[in-house]
Amino acid sequence: MRADIISIGTELLLGQITDTNAPYIAAELPLLGIDLYWITQVGDNRARILEALGRALDRSEVVICTGGLGPTEDDVTREAIAELLGEDMHVDPALEEWLRRLFKGFGLEMPDCNIKQANLIPSAEAIPNSRGTAPGWWVEREGKVIAALPGPPDEMQFMWQNSVKPRLRLSPGQGVIVSRTLKTLGFSEARVNEMVREYLCSSNPTLGIYAKLDGIHLRLTAKAGSRAEAEEAITLVEARLKDLFGRYIWGYDEDTLETLVGSLLREKKLNLAVMESCTGGLLASTITDVPGSSEYFKGGLVTYSAEMKAAFGVDAGMLARVGTVHPDVAVAMAGAARAKLGADIGIGITGVAGPSEVEGKPVGTVHIAVDVRGDASSLSLRLPPRRIDVKRRAVFSALFMLRQRLL
Repeated sequence: MRADIISIGTELLLGQITDTNAPYIAAELPLLGIDLYWITQVGDNRARILEALGRALDRSEVVICTGGLGPTEDDVTREAIAELLGEDMHVDPALEEWLRRLFKGFGLEMPDCNIKQANLIPSAEAIPNSRGTAPGWWVEREGKVIAALPGPPDEMQFMWQNSVKPRLRLSPGQGVIVSRTLKTLGFSEARVNEMVREYLCSSNPTLGIYAKLDGIHLRLTAKAGSRAEAEEAITLVEARLKDLFGRYIWGYDEDTLETLVGSLLREKKLNLAVMESCTGGLLASTITDVPGSSEYFKGGLVTYSAEMKAAFGVDAGMLARVGTVHPDVAVAMAGAARAKLGADIGIGITGVAGPSEVEGKPVGTVHIAVDVRGDASSLSLRLPPRRIDVKRRAVFSALFMLRQRLL
């Protein structure tokens, strides 16, 4: 089974926004056994959308569109699909009632232009949208499918996972595709490539290497006649990769470091406090992205200057002697955070996010320390000199280091 993805919106062609919908769907399709050969971007122009849809439907069994389902005059995806199939649109009473209830719930009167979002054609079913005002379309005709989804990524992803993905089925004899991602941290992409070279030439399962901010991900994908056969093929290679990387594998598939660390802290009945400098509160923010983190996270201190570090317990004499960017300062920050906030564990991060060096230290220099009830360890890193990446990678490295200590 082949698929086309069409991303619709003039703002994409002007570079005003980046298309994240197509990559998201592209990563999902192989897991359904669907081959993706074409991705198209087209502006909000009915004739050009019609042309793109026609090409896609000629060569693929599944066409997935995102964007152009809003209430304004330039939102013409529905109109283009209707014209392509030669069907007339009509206002669906159930959709109109749903829209009016939605606006009433907002305390607003529904503008007349929103009525177009209640339109359907005979071949189309509405795809529910619980996160916006634009229902999608699921169209089936002559053995082919068009799925039209709204452009906002949070709406599109929710509708894909809950309505579209469950309906897409493999063609007879297509086989089953199973994927498994191993997440590592501690090695460069080039080093990982060297370590797994013998597996890269395998055609089934295949192995892909992806550099992410939270480390290097290894994605195994196997195709077989049944799910059990595909999983068996993956398991054999996965076991070898586990032997190869050992404790540097920190998670799998949808795991996140902050969630895994939170689970360990909860399991061991330990709590945590942090003191951050170059990450500016990003570590605390990431930790608290996890629901229920108040069970184990005491709080965080952002000490961006030497004066603030000293005010919260870092020895002023040491700061004067070695500066603010030093392994000993990270250790002192971790201990001070633990003591000040009455936690079992403290983390300290100090470094140079950029764009300029600090105290003669180059951009990307980062020192991290973890203090577990007075037993402190530290890690020094030299990260690529891009400010936001320095901050993010420092956070993930701190969480990885804490996970290692907890284990």
